[in-house]
Amino acid sequence: MPPLIVCGGVHTFRPVPMPNFLCGRFNFSLAQPLVMGIVNVTPDSFSDGGRFFSAERAIEHGLQLKADGANILDIGGESTRPGSAPVSIDEELARVMPVLEGLRGADVAISVDTMKPEVMAAVLRSGADMINDVQGFQAPGALDAVAGSNCGLCVMHMRGMPKSMQLDPSYEDVVIEVSAFLRQRLFAAQEAGVDPGRVLIDPGFGFGKAMEHNLALFKNLDRLTDIAPVLVGVSRKSFLGQLTGHGVTDRLLPGVVAALLAIQAGVAVVRVHDVRETVETIRLWRELRGQE
Repeated sequence: MPPLIVCGGVHTFRPVPMPNFLCGRFNFSLAQPLVMGIVNVTPDSFSDGGRFFSAERAIEHGLQLKADGANILDIGGESTRPGSAPVSIDEELARVMPVLEGLRGADVAISVDTMKPEVMAAVLRSGADMINDVQGFQAPGALDAVAGSNCGLCVMHMRGMPKSMQLDPSYEDVVIEVSAFLRQRLFAAQEAGVDPGRVLIDPGFGFGKAMEHNLALFKNLDRLTDIAPVLVGVSRKSFLGQLTGHGVTDRLLPGVVAALLAIQAGVAVVRVHDVRETVETIRLWRELRGQE
């Protein structure tokens, strides 16, 4: 994350290249894009409908994503699809912890996708390398739960909460408003003692955004990469279905294309379901550009 400058009470950031992302046991170079593979341990995720709900299947899936080339595995025990209801702390931990323990020795960074400070603290004690918070570490105690560790953070923007976030979302200027939110959360993290090299930002495609908001953010990704290293998750998202007419099971190609376009815009990490296809596409792109 670029260093903070305070001018007249306004928090601004000077764009400075950040060559590494500090993520628990891992210190990733950002000279090449990273691929985060999605491991949903939920019965109601929008993309896989609970296919990996059992710990055994989720661990098997995570190991396959690692073999396919994932740099980071993102374990989620609470669905954040539009309309989803929250689960209890105990239920979320019961879903996540066996998978975390099963993948901990796989020589791949382990992220946990959670909004709950109690879950953050528990998974960090059990060896998670990263916390991915769709609520941007706004919950009371969230920054306290992560500040004293060496874990990576992904700070995401979401308007509202999953249950109601897609009920007529509205912005005056989505790029300016999302950017301002992410800058404010970066400042809060820095004030809490978080090393800037530990932080990624995510504009939150599909989280409290209509089609026009998603498109505006995607077309202006370069304005976000000037703030901090950016993670983008558009894999199988509904706005890709709106653009192509494809159902969720037929969005592999649109998702891979969108991931590559995001990387071309300077994004550091892409969060995807289809790891092998994404990794192969990035490798081919780099080879054809003479970057290997």
